[in-house]
Amino acid sequence: MIKELKDFLFRGNILDLAVAVIFGAAFNAIITSLVGDIITPLILNPALKAAGVEKIADLAWNGVAYGSFLSAVLNFLIVGTTLFFIVKAANKAMSLSKKEEEAADEPAGPTQEELLAEIRDLLANK
Repeated sequence: MIKELKDFLFRGNILDLAVAVIFGAAFNAIITSLVGDIITPLILNPALKAAGVEKIADLAWNGVAYGSFLSAVLNFLIVGTTLFFIVKAANKAMSLSKKEEEAADEPAGPTQEELLAEIRDLLANK
């Protein structure tokens, strides 16, 4: 039973998933800090001051605290956009890698010496 558990835990997909979850949590912390500490103060402060609040989490209308929701939506948009560009770059790198592999797999054309020998043989036959 312990061997089966070990085989299950150290299967490639499980380890990849664990790394992805840890990486995602760290990435989420970075994006949350970006929105809360940089974007909100720089870009949203004028709008927040006009609304009469200091933090986006304090935005509310008739008891509905929608400021935290707006912050979460902004986080989502930033994460989604960033992941889009990361996946796009990874796909481009993969396609370039495949093209290089295909080019390496193609047989090389005749060498210069082989072409000259062929020309010589054609001239000799005339």
